[in-house]
Amino acid sequence: MNTVTTTTSATAVSAPGTSAATATAPGTAWYEVALCAQTGPEFFFPEPGSSLRDAKRLCAACEGRAGCLEYALANDERFGVWGGLSESERHALRQRG
Repeated sequence: MNTVTTTTSATAVSAPGTSAATATAPGTAWYEVALCAQTGPEFFFPEPGSSLRDAKRLCAACEGRAGCLEYALANDERFGVWGGLSESERHALRQRG
């Protein structure tokens, strides 16, 4: 019996706060320095109506913030805090331009 094994080099990008290795995916070099990679997803994906203050504070101090925001906008991330912006803030930014 012959077996064929296929591999791919693409890596799915996980949401901020997850532990998956994402640095090899295109446009994700920011993840290597991202503070969100060291915290839990509850900061970046809070329950509806919860404060985003902690996530935004962490993002403000993060070296990967600009790259994270660029990634979120390029990949139409619709949920959570990415690059220091909420879903509605990213939506408004897209609308402007």
